[in-house]
Amino acid sequence: MARNDAISRSIVAAVLKTPPRERLSLIKRVLIVLSAFFTLFQLRLTRIKDDVFERLRTKSWEMDDEAYRSSFSGDEPLETKGDMGYSGSSFFTTKDGKYLIKSVPRQFEHSYFRDDLLEPYAKHMEENARSLLIRITDFLGWKHFSIGGILGLVPTYHITMENLLIGQDEADSAGGGDWETFDLKPADYFFPERDIAGGKLASEATKSRLADKFDDKIVLSQEQHDIFIRQLEQDTTLLASHNAVDYSLFLVRIPLSNPQNPFADEPDHDNAPEAPDFPPFAPPSPPTWRTGVRSADGKYVFRAQILDFFWAKHKVTPKLFTFLIKAWNLIDRKGPMSITTTPDEYRERFLRMCEHFVEVKEDGEDEAS
Repeated sequence: MARNDAISRSIVAAVLKTPPRERLSLIKRVLIVLSAFFTLFQLRLTRIKDDVFERLRTKSWEMDDEAYRSSFSGDEPLETKGDMGYSGSSFFTTKDGKYLIKSVPRQFEHSYFRDDLLEPYAKHMEENARSLLIRITDFLGWKHFSIGGILGLVPTYHITMENLLIGQDEADSAGGGDWETFDLKPADYFFPERDIAGGKLASEATKSRLADKFDDKIVLSQEQHDIFIRQLEQDTTLLASHNAVDYSLFLVRIPLSNPQNPFADEPDHDNAPEAPDFPPFAPPSPPTWRTGVRSADGKYVFRAQILDFFWAKHKVTPKLFTFLIKAWNLIDRKGPMSITTTPDEYRERFLRMCEHFVEVKEDGEDEAS
C-alpha cells in the first residue's frame, strides 16, 4: 500500500539521517518547507530529544549504534503490521524483528510524552536497569507541517521500541511451539463496549480489541515473585506520579515442551559465548523480564513489559471522557473506566491484577505438580 510504504520511508529516513555539517542557505530551507507542506503521506520526520535517547541507547542500555542503525537499513527494512491496537495506531517491525514502531496519532498522547513524561522516563530508565517499562529507543515527529498531517491522512508522531516477540519466527521454524501474547489490564472497570446492553451495541471486532484475559498462573519462585512485584511497584509509582492511567502489562508466554527450543535446557553461563544485548533465545545471566524468565515449574519462559502509558488524566481529552462517564453514572451506576479513574486507584488495581496472575512455588515442591 502506497500510504504505508511512504510512512515506512519517513521513519527510516528519520532514524538514519545524520545532521548536516553546514548550515543550509535560506533559499534551500524555504524550498524544503514548501516541498514538505505539499506532501500527503511521506512526511519529513525528525528525532525528538535525540540526545536523550542516544544516551539511553548507548550508555544505559549499552546498545551498539551501528547495529541499531543496521536494523533500519537495506531494502524495505520495515514490515507493516497494520492496526494492532484500540487507539487506531499503525505498527511496523524491522525485518530483523528487533524493533517495533508504533504511531502515536492522538495529540494529547504524544504531547504528554514529549512535554511531561519523556525526561522523567529517561531518568527512571537510567536508574533502573531492570525496569519493566518498555524500552523506547527513538521518538519521531514531523519537522514541517504538511497537508497529509493536517488532514490526518498519516500519523505525525511515532515511537520505536524493543519488540518482545523477537525470536518468534526462529522458534516457529525450529519447532519451538506456539508463543502466546496477552495485553492485560484490570478487567473490573466499566467498559461501555462490553457493559452497556450486554455488549450488544458493539461489534465483535470492537470488543476483541479490549484487554485480554489470562486465566492461568505465572509460576515463580519466591525470589522471582519478589523481584517482579517490587519492580512493578517502582515503575507504576513513576507513572502514577505523572498522572498516567490505562497502561497495560504485555505478557509473552513461550512453551518449553519442545526439546528443540533453546530455552529447554538451562545454559552453562560460565562457558557460553557472549550473548547479544536482546537475544532471540538464550536467556541472559541473570535473566530479565524483557529477555525471558523461566517459570519455576519449568513449563514456560515469560517476557513482560508495561506498555501504552501515554493516557494522562490532566489532558483535555481525558478530562472530557471523565466528565462524560461521571454524567453517565448519574443515570446508570457503572463506576469509572480505566481511562477516567485516578492514577493512584488505577495503579492499585493494576498491581492487584499482576499479583493475582502469579503463583509462588515453594522450595521442594514437585515441578510436575
